[in-house]
Amino acid sequence: MPFVQRSGLNIRSRNRLHFSVNTNYQQILQEIYEETLPLKGQGKVADYIPALANVFPGHYGIAIQTLSGETFQVGDAEVPFSIQSISKVFVLSMVFKELGEELWSRVGREPSGSSFNSLILLETENGIPRNPFINAGALVTTDCLLSIKKEPCSEILQFVRGLSNNPTINYNNHIAESEKKTGFRNAALVNFMKGFDNIKNDVDAVLDVYFHQCSLMLNCVDLAHAFLFLANGGVNPWNQESILTASQAKRVNALMQVCGLYDDSGEFAFTVGLPGKSGVGGGVVAVIPNLLSICVWSPQLNKHGTSLAGMKALELFTTKTGISIF
Repeated sequence: MPFVQRSGLNIRSRNRLHFSVNTNYQQILQEIYEETLPLKGQGKVADYIPALANVFPGHYGIAIQTLSGETFQVGDAEVPFSIQSISKVFVLSMVFKELGEELWSRVGREPSGSSFNSLILLETENGIPRNPFINAGALVTTDCLLSIKKEPCSEILQFVRGLSNNPTINYNNHIAESEKKTGFRNAALVNFMKGFDNIKNDVDAVLDVYFHQCSLMLNCVDLAHAFLFLANGGVNPWNQESILTASQAKRVNALMQVCGLYDDSGEFAFTVGLPGKSGVGGGVVAVIPNLLSICVWSPQLNKHGTSLAGMKALELFTTKTGISIF
């Protein structure tokens, strides 16, 4: 499948990785796609959210966006899906930009070692979540967003549209409502933290925004575009807007490296070697600073909630290209 090239990117001048110049990304994507097709049927689509249980399990797509302005894709890379916890990176970035270091008084920066929706550590750590990517931490950053934005759902939507360079991106209200009806653990988390005074706004309002951000519908190409600012020192290459400082972008990447896949983060770091973020919708996005971002989507998950094909595809990508952050 031929690559799609988009012009108009204004990339911050910086040194490129020397081995990227002659890399045939399209050929590599095709090889990876074919080698990982046998993984279909080995995982399980997320069914604890009823609206996700109906997703066709055979979908599979990969997309790359480079800082030189090229997009490469294969498979179902243009089929939108619910990005779920990948959205946590966007909300974290919005809040981190506004609050800076103040944010870390309410949420930690350490791996949790537990599942994404666990309540265990909140009791012993006085309602302070270990990191902003577990559900408890994301609920805190969402609460922060409610405190600094008058219309948080609208602000999130405009933020993601700008990063992805796609003004048509929207929420899936059916999925948001499905999460609301079954989100008992998230309700428990936010109420528990409210008891420790680590949630400042109305809990129902926090949950409503959280469920909506998780229901955002993007495809692999959109997500590869949207994460490119984290490969570009915090600057959105589509319009040169400074989303984060270079220091803040480095720290968000570091958090993705150690916490982005919950209790699968160590395995991801070991096998893939890139900062990444997963979602139970089956998407996994990873970043190579100064070079590119890559998104894989396959809804069938392993026991940790990570896309089986996505994990393997990214492992093969760093192996075949010889590119990782290590």
